[in-house]
Amino acid sequence: MHFILYSRSYCHLCQDMLDALLALRTPELPFTVDVIDVDADPALVARFDELVPVLFAGGEQLCHYFLDEPKVLSTLRAASSGSR
Repeated sequence: MHFILYSRSYCHLCQDMLDALLALRTPELPFTVDVIDVDADPALVARFDELVPVLFAGGEQLCHYFLDEPKVLSTLRAASSGSR
């Protein structure tokens, strides 16, 4: 499973979401995550500006502002069982 976290460098909510996401990683539920700074791309600023942090997996937006742990865990479990 691979996540994309749209973030910005000075955002404490962004760091909180990344920390909460990384805390869910286990050998049974492995994943990778790319953190993308929206401020590096005007198109991303236009799309996500006040929504960051925004977490995506498989092209689907899972949550913004705060980690939706049940949804993320469900997504990880579905991916690990091969049903996603």
